[in-house]
Amino acid sequence: MSPMPIRAFFVVTLAGLSAAGSAFCAEDAPPLTAGQATHIRVDKSERRLDLIRDGRVFASFPVALGGAPDGHKQQEGDQRTPEGHYRIDWRNDKSGYHLSLHISYPNDADIARADAAGENPGGMIMIHGQRNYLGWLAYLTQRFDWTDGCIAVTNADMDIIWNSVPNGTPIEITP
Repeated sequence: MSPMPIRAFFVVTLAGLSAAGSAFCAEDAPPLTAGQATHIRVDKSERRLDLIRDGRVFASFPVALGGAPDGHKQQEGDQRTPEGHYRIDWRNDKSGYHLSLHISYPNDADIARADAAGENPGGMIMIHGQRNYLGWLAYLTQRFDWTDGCIAVTNADMDIIWNSVPNGTPIEITP
């Protein structure tokens, strides 16, 4: 089966299982501890998320990206994962996916570019686990880019990332 029918199957299946929740706010974040990241780097071409502390990578995870991953996110619905420098600005332990960390996209430059083009830059870009109750499908879903612009990992990897990344952590997303 070609990638588009597989992707369409999962998009339709997963869309029907949506859930919402309240966010864990920045002021509720625990203080930085010795085992936590001081920086996140996502290499889109390598499909890899690195957690960095003291200039060294201490954990790496394979990722799935937006369904059209090449290039910087331009507008809502383009299925691109943004590129650039952002921060983890809040977290949601009750999202429709197994935990989620919000990336501060769009920044001022993204908003200005979108305004100039008469477009909506989009938002709600997250690092997240698998769709709730479907974590067992990660062996398949992590083999292709399936999000609407987010950065997806397995649930086990998301547990590690969640516990290693405090709010305010800088994230660099490279092509």
